[in-house]
Amino acid sequence: MRVLLGTKPPAIEREVYIKDEEPTDPRYGKPPDKRGVEELLQAGIINLDKPAGPTSHDVVAWIKKMFNLKKAGHGGTLEPL
Repeated sequence: MRVLLGTKPPAIEREVYIKDEEPTDPRYGKPPDKRGVEELLQAGIINLDKPAGPTSHDVVAWIKKMFNLKKAGHGGTLEPL
């Protein structure tokens, strides 16, 4: 697996269905699309489909390096199958 630091994944167009929309009270936060990168990284989740080969520890180390994070971890296993 080759990781290119500093590159963005290709844009994927998706159709979004909104069942109902309500305004967000600014006292309790803001919509995810209005949050900055730093704010998203503070409590963000990266959904990752890890290929066979690198260990879960390797992937977490790459994420920390890519995003210049002090702390990162994974929940559950990152092992394929």
